[in-house]
Amino acid sequence: MTVFRDNRKLLEADSVGALASGLCMVHCLATPLLFFVQAGATCAEAGPWWWSIIDFLFLVVSGVAVWRSAKQDNKRWLNAALYLSWILLAGLLFNHRFHLISLPHILLYIPAIGLVGLHLYNMQTYRSVL
Repeated sequence: MTVFRDNRKLLEADSVGALASGLCMVHCLATPLLFFVQAGATCAEAGPWWWSIIDFLFLVVSGVAVWRSAKQDNKRWLNAALYLSWILLAGLLFNHRFHLISLPHILLYIPAIGLVGLHLYNMQTYRSVL
């Protein structure tokens, strides 16, 4: 019974993680389109202050999901890949927001896609156990 409950918790953490990472990607894709459509706006920096807060909200939610997934799972390589993807996403997001190093915006999608894929892989693995 404990294994069943632990696997349920892991599936919930991975579901939240995959959803948060996916919504983060949609948010990143929509940002340039939404602000380009506005009159006179040519980049995402012209948007309202609260729009950039959403980036960090997704980052916190996905960080908690990574932590909970890693806490419940015993696959070391998967835990390392989840944490590495999240750290890369956080670093690239902070870099993009504070303009530390000039990097293409598209690099943000690589760790976000990685997080979605890793969470989905982990969900698939543990669904077969239930």
